[in-house]
Amino acid sequence: MNINKRLLPIALAATCNVALLHGAQAQTDYEVPRTEWGHPDLQGVWNFSSNTPMQRPSRYGTQEFLTEEQLQEAVERQTRSAAAAEAAAAQRVIDPDAPPVTDNPGGYNDFWIEVAGIGDTVRTSHIVYPENGRVPPAVEGAPRAFGGLGPDIPGIRPVRYVVGGIAKDGPEDRGLSERCIVGFNSGPPFVPSLYNNNMQIVQNQDTVVIFTEMIHDARIVPLMDAPSLNDDIRLWSGDSRGWWEQDSLVVQTRNFNGHRQTFNSTGANYDMVLTERFTRTAYETVDYAFTIDDPSTFTDKITAIIPMTKVAGQIYEYACHEGNYGMVNILRGERMAEQRAGGDDS
Repeated sequence: MNINKRLLPIALAATCNVALLHGAQAQTDYEVPRTEWGHPDLQGVWNFSSNTPMQRPSRYGTQEFLTEEQLQEAVERQTRSAAAAEAAAAQRVIDPDAPPVTDNPGGYNDFWIEVAGIGDTVRTSHIVYPENGRVPPAVEGAPRAFGGLGPDIPGIRPVRYVVGGIAKDGPEDRGLSERCIVGFNSGPPFVPSLYNNNMQIVQNQDTVVIFTEMIHDARIVPLMDAPSLNDDIRLWSGDSRGWWEQDSLVVQTRNFNGHRQTFNSTGANYDMVLTERFTRTAYETVDYAFTIDDPSTFTDKITAIIPMTKVAGQIYEYACHEGNYGMVNILRGERMAEQRAGGDDS
């Protein structure tokens, strides 16, 4: 992985964000466009990439925004890191036998990484509640497991995390993203991640469709006064209902199936109630906020704010189930390894 590609845009984006913040604060007289039905027009493709941490570093306490001095320090620190990464990459070209920066081989798709925010990213964290910007303590007994690109992690089915797995005996041993069921940033809620941080909103008079690039999932949100699903009906992305509060679209989702983690690699989201708010604050900006309420997982609620930036383009098909050769090859490779271990070279 060419690490400098991840770090350098962070410094460039951060340099511009003081001006962006002041511009956003000054644009309080923005008049939200309306659809033919009189609702705020949120339609379009929106990007939620970010280099702001989800949780606030402890050194900031309850400070919600970086000062200009702190922002400059961050830019300088990231510039130094980018230069060091570039030098290490150049050395490996000159000397292929030079020791690697890390023993993690990474993933085949590292070149897609996009972690530089293109909007207002001068927050110290996306989490704004609890006031310290940190994930609250987990409830005793709440399941917790981390997946990753490294070795398999001991565990049992169902595998609730998205990347990695517990074994290779069958597809059910792999993470949800590898199985093309839930993408690692497809939500709900939306959480900035490595790539494919794009979503599209399509509006009707009584319906909103929230379409994600990752795993091409389309959430159909009725705006009418319709009853919720029976509690026995449980879905991977839950059951959503929406309404308008002034110029904000509010979407509340419940009836999750419990086969996913709630948040931050913790919990089983069976009891989670998710409330999302989409508010257009400028031509190119939608402020996206979500609140997680899961008393079976966390001792308090979690609220985060993530700015989304308008994209002048389309979302193209993300073919996962249709081309999931990775899953086939993972399982095939393990069967070959078993045969070799058993002395069968056929």
